[in-house]
Amino acid sequence: MLATPTIPQSQDYHKFADKRNLFGVPNTLNVISTFPFLVIGVIGFVLCVHGNYFGISLRGEVWGWILFYATVTATAFGSAYYHLKPDDARLVWDRLPVTVTLTSVMVIFVIERIDERTGTAFLFPVLMLSTVSVAYWRFFDDLRPYAFVQFIPFIAIPAMTVLLPPKYTHSVYWLWSAGFYLLAEIEEAADRKLYKWTHYIISGHTLKHLSAAMVPILLTLMLSRRSIKIE
Repeated sequence: MLATPTIPQSQDYHKFADKRNLFGVPNTLNVISTFPFLVIGVIGFVLCVHGNYFGISLRGEVWGWILFYATVTATAFGSAYYHLKPDDARLVWDRLPVTVTLTSVMVIFVIERIDERTGTAFLFPVLMLSTVSVAYWRFFDDLRPYAFVQFIPFIAIPAMTVLLPPKYTHSVYWLWSAGFYLLAEIEEAADRKLYKWTHYIISGHTLKHLSAAMVPILLTLMLSRRSIKIE
């Protein structure tokens, strides 16, 4: 990472295709499309804290999933806040919960498939690493640490899904979730093209929000259906 040149934040990033102001809400669809994160985040958080609805057998997993759903919920507020008036200062509150969400999933994976004690011990360091990567970008205008932290879960989670034996059933939901996350990244890159192809009905960035929201939705379905795998 240190061998690569500094990656500054392009100000063109804030210039989204769909700038429509509907019902008095700036950038309306990019704002309201964050609502699914709030719904699934709150539902998942409540189900984690209360009852035995989810297939979770380890205390470390509970803490990991609580952090996951808390930051999914925070993503709804942070992303909506950013899209009301996109700039670098507001982007911090969009990127921070998203980054913690991604890294918390990786910690959950370590707890589930490698070792509970090791994974649980990583919860706080991962939270700090995510925060530092976003802060470093904001203060030094360098996206390298942020990109690195984003890249690791994107590669490691699908790899561990395939290579490490699952403890629970319904493991395929991890791969489906990774697929929707990849789709979200593609839609974000094709923001303007998709807006044009849909005859200016919906932009790539709005579709990105909806596809990304499928990740916690699928993982919630997985938790509700899975059980400990019997060899």
